[in-house]
Amino acid sequence: VTYEGTNQVKEAKVSMLVHEYEMFTMNENEDIKSMFSRFTNIINALQDLDKIYSNSEMVRKILRSIEEAKNLNVLALEDLLGSLMTHELSMQKKDDDEEKEKKKKKVVALKSSQTDDSEDDDDDDEEELAFITRRFKKFLAGKKK
Repeated sequence: VTYEGTNQVKEAKVSMLVHEYEMFTMNENEDIKSMFSRFTNIINALQDLDKIYSNSEMVRKILRSIEEAKNLNVLALEDLLGSLMTHELSMQKKDDDEEKEKKKKKVVALKSSQTDDSEDDDDDDEEELAFITRRFKKFLAGKKK
């Protein structure tokens, strides 16, 4: 009776852990390290209860959980972890670079005015040209700073 109870408990644990393994997915806002740590805990607990998965099965399970494909027959579990961490870092750097670029871009527009007089004086044209030139010089000086 003691052994049957122990076997029953063992089978229940195996059943629960297999269910966790089968339903394993990467949680929202979870980084690769914590996801891999959670996965490793499940695998180690299953191995303690004599339920062992092959390297290929484990790699496939992780890839399905994060939806990324690799050559599964050759890839070691540790290599996958390194690759995923590198990918995560490059994605974070790309997002940071895009945010910096958005902050750098500015749009400059000049005000324009239109007059109904078709006969503008030369003095007015010269004044407008001088005004625009001054504004443009100020703009360039601001850009240099």
